[in-house]
Amino acid sequence: MVTWAQHVAPWMAASGRRRPVLFVILVGIVVIFLLLAPPKTEAVLPTPAPISAEAASTIVQSEPDRVVLPADDATPSGPVLKLPGPPTYASLRKWEDNLPQHDLDLPYPEGKSGRYVKFSNEMKLVGWNNCLNERLMNAHLAYISGRAYVFSDYMWAWEHYAWPHEQHPPGGPRTPLNAIVSGPMAGGPWASDDPAPRSISAKWFDVVCPLSERRLLNTTEVKPFVLSKPGIEVLDRWAQVLRDAPERCIEVIAPPEEVDDKPQVFDLWLWGNSRVLSLWDPFSKSPTSRLLGPSPLVQSAIDRNLYLFLPHGPQHGHPHYPSPSYGPRDPFDRMLAVHIRRGDYVNHCENLANWGSTYYSWALLPSLVDHFIPPPAGDPNRVDKVLKHCLPTLEQFLQRIHDVREEYLASPKKLRGETRVLDVLYLLTNEHGPWIEELEAAVKNVGWNTVVSTRDLTLDVEQEDVSMAIDMQIARRAAVFLGNGWSSFTSNIIHQRLVDNREPLSTRLT
Repeated sequence: MVTWAQHVAPWMAASGRRRPVLFVILVGIVVIFLLLAPPKTEAVLPTPAPISAEAASTIVQSEPDRVVLPADDATPSGPVLKLPGPPTYASLRKWEDNLPQHDLDLPYPEGKSGRYVKFSNEMKLVGWNNCLNERLMNAHLAYISGRAYVFSDYMWAWEHYAWPHEQHPPGGPRTPLNAIVSGPMAGGPWASDDPAPRSISAKWFDVVCPLSERRLLNTTEVKPFVLSKPGIEVLDRWAQVLRDAPERCIEVIAPPEEVDDKPQVFDLWLWGNSRVLSLWDPFSKSPTSRLLGPSPLVQSAIDRNLYLFLPHGPQHGHPHYPSPSYGPRDPFDRMLAVHIRRGDYVNHCENLANWGSTYYSWALLPSLVDHFIPPPAGDPNRVDKVLKHCLPTLEQFLQRIHDVREEYLASPKKLRGETRVLDVLYLLTNEHGPWIEELEAAVKNVGWNTVVSTRDLTLDVEQEDVSMAIDMQIARRAAVFLGNGWSSFTSNIIHQRLVDNREPLSTRLT
């Protein structure tokens, strides 16, 4: 048998003379291959070079479904980056720049002769819902004053942002208003027969109202005259000032923090007090309220996840939880949406009890079914009485869900001509972990066949950025909503549901 060595021996002898030449050729091939090979890709996000906020907004970024991956070189003490990174909204920002009202040649009351007001004293770096109710009221104030409202990005408090600090864009995290809502407040049209000027972006305000043409109106010129007054008097006083001012462009500015640490026109002291209720009638009837809607981005997320809400109980259910073929076909018409606020509320609710706080803002409306009178300071059970409503236990939540459902179904009224059915449960929550898992299991055990929570939604990177608005729109559309009376999130949902003429029995509080 010829071995492999014997087989190749003649070739090796014959090729020995050519070996130096072959070696040189082989080395050359290797060098060329190394020079042309593509670099190795990694999951590590490079540290961006410092760029302006304007430049950052032009970067186009792919937007697959959200996923969190550790960087390849992450150490136990190093940052864990979230991939993909936060959205840049390049297309949406371009769309906002090109709004039709951004045109100097438009006739009065728009264009270079129009009248505008920018509220630079608006809240920033706080939760979205505190910003939303203030911006809506400012937009209403601008409307009745005959001026165009100037809208701006929502600027996040860094601890609320879905991406770690290492991935925050230059200037801090922010989201375009039109990614969250639609309507006149965000530059959308008024009714066809309404001559009011359309809202403009803060970027366009700098064009149509250069600093040399602005009146800077400090809040200290007005607020001292309306301190502790009913909300309607605050609105009327500011509307008079803005109407009577001859200046075309007004920018409302805040004084130093030591002068007023709540420098908004409609500040937290107003929103957290029954003084706000005098604003309800004109505000709820305003087109600012009536034309408020979800952004296309928010609506796309709801459409994407609609299948989750389709009832999938047994074909022949019992009377309390009927089969999916019984009752309304629209899953929102058979949905109970429940706002479950936990997390920071574990301590916050105890503070509210000690302060003797009432419900917040529109949750104080007398037309609602549920009300809360704070127990007196000397009541030894004061904290427990507040926690039952502000931070219910799992058992208390189960009982409240049961009671609200039974009361709604017991009403002789029909919903859009259909027999009332509630068999889809949606849990709007910031809670993660075993508590919410126990609640989901418990409600399924008592007969809820379709149970969905915030964490079940499939969202791309832009949709995740506006997830709070997605939850709000789902709660707005649900047949019944059960909220937390101390929450600005719940208050804004109440506002939208009542503007939609929802019956009082369908909007409840824990």
